[in-house]
Amino acid sequence: MPREKDFGPGELGPPWTVLKMLRWTSNFFEERDVTETPRLDADLLLSHVLDVDRMDLYLKTDEEVPEAARDRFRAMVKRRAGGEPVAYLVGHREFWETDLKCDRRALVPRPDTEVLVETVVDTMDADGDHRLADIGTGTGAIALALADEFPNATIAATEISSDAIELAAENIEAHSASGRVTLLEGDLLDALPDDWGPLDAVVSNPPYVKEDDPDVQQAVLDHEPAQSLLAGPDGLDVIRRLIPQAYEALRGGGWLFFEFGYTQAESVYTLLDEEGFEAIEIHQDYSDRDRVASARKPQ
Repeated sequence: MPREKDFGPGELGPPWTVLKMLRWTSNFFEERDVTETPRLDADLLLSHVLDVDRMDLYLKTDEEVPEAARDRFRAMVKRRAGGEPVAYLVGHREFWETDLKCDRRALVPRPDTEVLVETVVDTMDADGDHRLADIGTGTGAIALALADEFPNATIAATEISSDAIELAAENIEAHSASGRVTLLEGDLLDALPDDWGPLDAVVSNPPYVKEDDPDVQQAVLDHEPAQSLLAGPDGLDVIRRLIPQAYEALRGGGWLFFEFGYTQAESVYTLLDEEGFEAIEIHQDYSDRDRVASARKPQ
């Protein structure tokens, strides 16, 4: 971010107030197409630097930002412009009203993944004594959301990455859920001991990005773990393994819920149908794109 001397006279000159910093940064992000949410990103970065709640920024719009804070903010803006996720820069991300620690050890939870949790909540009895498995837990976001919504459930969370397991453990402990969520390291449902079945539901946000997918920004691949994103030439390599494993682990009448790429709905439906699932439904994300599948194992 340019220093004050780099600007000519006018509205964006010194003194550098909170409002001016936010305006400059959101314009900078927008002009360079850094993010789809330029003002939100600016708000989150500046509130982090100033150690205030985001909404408190708007009570301080006319206050001048100290030079040391401006220097820290410039450095964060530069990193964000290079593609680093805001969640990694500020060290946390909210998901399902839970504040999660986030860093390079795991994929940043996306808002559309809340649709996956919503689908589970809308389908299953909130008070049921369920046995649930979150497959590929990452930060632990889905497992913690399920623990909040299903107070009587027993929840397993599996993850193949030892780094992600460490991060998920930190989040689970921070939210006092260690007694509710059991972390298991391993590949998909292979991580589950025999005594964890049969399951009432399998929930997953698996890798589903196609190799060389032009819709995926290089910045995402540069900063977030590729193992959590990429899944072969058509993006279905992991889902092809997940579906039969889930069918085997579920009780009769149990449910499989998972996220997928918005161009993959037809293939996902076919895979579920061929495995023998019934009541197959495709659910849309917040942009009205196909994003989540639900399916039931026959009784």
